[in-house]
Amino acid sequence: MENKGPDYVKIFSDIISKKFPEKMSHCTKFLEKGKLSSLDVITLNRILFHDDEADNGHKSYDHESIAHILEYQRKQKMSNKEVALVFKLSRNTLADWKKRIQKKEFNQ
Repeated sequence: MENKGPDYVKIFSDIISKKFPEKMSHCTKFLEKGKLSSLDVITLNRILFHDDEADNGHKSYDHESIAHILEYQRKQKMSNKEVALVFKLSRNTLADWKKRIQKKEFNQ
């Protein structure tokens, strides 16, 4: 049996319908997706729980999200500091991702 991981669309749909029905319009575009990326989950958490001050130490990013963030940085010609502020992550995390991409550790 294949482990698909949590069904975030179902989880967030239930949370929104039971606790935050007034925020449904802000979350609809995410819930219409078949599968949510790490960035989608983090964005939905921010929309629902306003966790801007929350501890970022337990966030997890998949390869697709990392590639999206690094591509965003490249297209916008932003520094690590600027991207870190936009996505609310550490400059050191970005630097580590770039080193790993250069070594091709993510592609294995």
